Amino acid sequence: MKIWCCLCFDEEEEEEKVMSRKVYRSELQLEDMEDHEAEAEAEVTLSGLLSQLGEVDADFAETVSLLRASDVGGLGYSADFSRLASSSSNVNMGLGLGEEPSSSSSSSAALVREEFDLDPLNKRPKVHRIKLQNKESALLSSDWYTQHPVTMILEDVDCNQNRVVHRTDKCSFKEKMHLVSSMFNVRGTGEDYNNAAVVGSSAIVDESNDPGFENLETRMDLTDDLLHMVFSFLEHIDLCGAAMVCKQWRAASAHEDFWRLLNFENRKISLEQFEDICRRYPNATDVNIFGAPVIHSLVMESVSSLRNLDRLTVGKGQLGETFFQVLTDCHSLRNLIINDATLGNSIQEIPISHDRLRHLQIVKCRVLRISVRCPLLKTLSLKRSSMAHAALNCPLLHDLDIASCHKLSDAAIRSAATSCPLLEYLDVSNCSCVTDETLREVASNCSSVHILNASYCPNISLESVRLLMLTVLKLHSCDGITSASMASLAYSSMLEVLELDNCNLLASVSLDLTHLQTIRLVHCRKFVDLNLCSKMLTSITVSNCPSLLRISLTSNLLQKLVLQKQESLTTLALQCQCLQEVDLTDCESLTNSICEVFNDGGGCPKLRSLVLDNCEGLTAVVFRNTSLITLSLAGCRGITSLKLTCPRLEKVSLDGCDHLEIASFCPVGLQSLNLGICPKLSVLHIEAPNMVVLELKGCGVLSEASINCPVLNSLDASFCSQLMDDCISATTASCPLLETLVLMSCPSIGPDGLSSLCQLSRLTSLDLSYTFLVNLHPVFDSCLQLKVLKLQACKYLPDSSLEPLYKGGAIPSLCELDLSYGTLCQSAIDDLLACCTQLTHLSLNGCVNLHDLNWGFNIPSFGSQLSAQQPNRMLQNLNCVGCPNIKEVRIPPAACCFHLLSLNLSLSNNLKEVDVACPNLSCLNLSNCYSLEVLKLDCPKLASLSLQSCNIDEETVGSAISECSLLETLDVRFCQKIYSVNMGRLRAACPSLKRVYSSLSSTSSLG
Repeated sequence: MKIWCCLCFDEEEEEEKVMSRKVYRSELQLEDMEDHEAEAEAEVTLSGLLSQLGEVDADFAETVSLLRASDVGGLGYSADFSRLASSSSNVNMGLGLGEEPSSSSSSSAALVREEFDLDPLNKRPKVHRIKLQNKESALLSSDWYTQHPVTMILEDVDCNQNRVVHRTDKCSFKEKMHLVSSMFNVRGTGEDYNNAAVVGSSAIVDESNDPGFENLETRMDLTDDLLHMVFSFLEHIDLCGAAMVCKQWRAASAHEDFWRLLNFENRKISLEQFEDICRRYPNATDVNIFGAPVIHSLVMESVSSLRNLDRLTVGKGQLGETFFQVLTDCHSLRNLIINDATLGNSIQEIPISHDRLRHLQIVKCRVLRISVRCPLLKTLSLKRSSMAHAALNCPLLHDLDIASCHKLSDAAIRSAATSCPLLEYLDVSNCSCVTDETLREVASNCSSVHILNASYCPNISLESVRLLMLTVLKLHSCDGITSASMASLAYSSMLEVLELDNCNLLASVSLDLTHLQTIRLVHCRKFVDLNLCSKMLTSITVSNCPSLLRISLTSNLLQKLVLQKQESLTTLALQCQCLQEVDLTDCESLTNSICEVFNDGGGCPKLRSLVLDNCEGLTAVVFRNTSLITLSLAGCRGITSLKLTCPRLEKVSLDGCDHLEIASFCPVGLQSLNLGICPKLSVLHIEAPNMVVLELKGCGVLSEASINCPVLNSLDASFCSQLMDDCISATTASCPLLETLVLMSCPSIGPDGLSSLCQLSRLTSLDLSYTFLVNLHPVFDSCLQLKVLKLQACKYLPDSSLEPLYKGGAIPSLCELDLSYGTLCQSAIDDLLACCTQLTHLSLNGCVNLHDLNWGFNIPSFGSQLSAQQPNRMLQNLNCVGCPNIKEVRIPPAACCFHLLSLNLSLSNNLKEVDVACPNLSCLNLSNCYSLEVLKLDCPKLASLSLQSCNIDEETVGSAISECSLLETLDVRFCQKIYSVNMGRLRAACPSLKRVYSSLSSTSSLG
């Protein structure tokens, strides 16, 4: 057990301790060695230790008296120690613990440490650590600790696991007593404390038997400035907690800088508590008592006690008239916020008079009449208040917000607004009584108004209203706004922001405003025509205007234009020199003429992205644009012809262009292109110097293709049934870097087309599946570097077609061969397996002529050309799925299949016997082999075995897996002869099993 003590001193105590140290140091020098050692061995009482765990109360003092009377451990008290403890404040609780401080070196070190402690610049809490054990525990003096605040931090040391658990305990007196009793194991005899000695208030324990004892003293550099900085981030509740640590922290946390703001929002604080806080912090400048009880009494106390009050926030209650009367005496007040309150008795006029008030908010308040006389007031908000009249005498007022004041009449609003000649901001939204006459008076008397919000005012039309300095105008849901209203806006030459959402009678907008930057037109049902000319226009939002037909825009700064779901839009004219992104999704009425808008010379020279998704009115699309990078025509089902001359085009989307017949990409900067989603494509011309991947899969009627892609790496022409040899020859000549070529289901490809493959020196993968080939010699002669050859379902190939592979050594680098669903005979397959030892992947799925797979040492059918020793096979994966006539599979050790990792024989219904000896085989799949009866495995590295739906008995399986020492997964689901209750036998046969899948339980995990 270790104890950390944080000891703190104020300035007066520090000075007293300085003098006492000097006196005590002189005494130590005069006394001889024996007296010094006698003082050093004075005993510490138990009350000293208890005092550091909390402040001494009545119960605590009584307990200490009892402990002293019982003379715990048989130890007495020293008068010299009492003098020492009362005079010495430099307490090193880690001193010695067995060392004798009688030497001159230790005395000089103590003096240097004391001088350091006396430095007024190093006043900080001192942290001392002492190691306490059950039988060698130090008892600390109460005379010293009762005069100083102490914070205890206990470290529980787990000697077995070398862990230290820190905790700071806040406990009651009884809990502290129980903690001390359990920690020190206090007894009535002195036998447990025979080795304890005391010097001053530091415990000395014999450490001869504890070589790992640590004696450390740490000083926490928590100066006042540092504490001030740290405490500036704390809330009031945290500051109160910090004040309980020590006197220094209490003084630091009480600094007036932290209590400028008294925030009691929605807190239940009594008047007496609030009065006490105001007395403690009379220099507070900001008070928030919104939602507090009896707000009238609290606010009266704030105004009367806090003479430096700058900001006051109140609400949720009733404020009497007396508050507004004494408000004038609070000369420092600058901001007053009253929210959701009842002012006065609701039947009288409330006067608000203040000579220095700058900002006033009376929001959602209940009052009959209000009078404001504040000569320096700049902002006033009466939003959502239920007053019927407001008299303003605020000559310097700039901002006036009377939104949603439904009881204010048009005359009252006119009187309030026109009484403020310097008004700049006016919000009369949702005031249904406002008329054009009021706005004309405002324009006449308040010439500086530049922001006006008149939304939800149905009685205004802006006719004959001239707001010359207006910069922001919001007219949401104003049914009186029509096309004639736009004529008045032409006089607002400084207008920058115009919002016309939900103006249902507005049919057209034609404005030529130089400074206009933003315009919104959303849900305007009768809106037809938009004509804007503004060099400063940067943002335009037009949405859900179902009748919109024409848009004409002129701007030098507009960069993005979004006009989605304008179903009636037919005409678009743009003169936007900086426009880069255009989105016209779901503009179904657009015609082919839209292409001219975005071509070179059409008014958008910097266009980079164009989206025309679901524009079904487009039929023939022609783009000639040197800046376009991204084009999307997804869902344009009406397009039959596409011609793109966009040398910088990098991405194009043609998803859903089902009727595209002719496509030309000359030239484009595309790196990849997928035209497999265009089943009616018949003519294709591509000139793409950067294209790497081209997919034509599914273009069944493609008969003419000119592909000039010098760096093309992959070409997929699957199911292009009309593709001829001349097209293949031209493609191979213009694309010499092809590495992957897929010609699956291209029945028109013949020997001439295959012979042209000799021009592809890098071709490594060729897919000729589902073709009508009868001769593979062009492939063997042309593709010398081929690594992957797929010949699935090539049923017209004769048995001798693969002889160049295993007789002549053709394509020596071939690694993967797929002969699935072919008609090769058994002997041809045997010869292939015996001679093509370089193959790593071989697929024989669905081969009906495959009867047995026996890799015993047999001489090939074409003669004795092999040596007496079987060569090392490189085969890694062998797939024989669904071979209906295969009955026996034998792979003996002599087959030298050292690299075989995966063997798949599933769905072979007539397979009866499997005998496999492969040292590195890890996966064997025999699922749905219903006739399987014999299973022999010599596969020490087999990890997964699947026997699902096999009619094999438990004994055979157990015998087979007994030789598989690394088997982890076994699947025997739907095996009729293997029961779940007998899984223990299989586990016993193969202890390495971790997962067994059976019919009754989907997974059985083994620990």
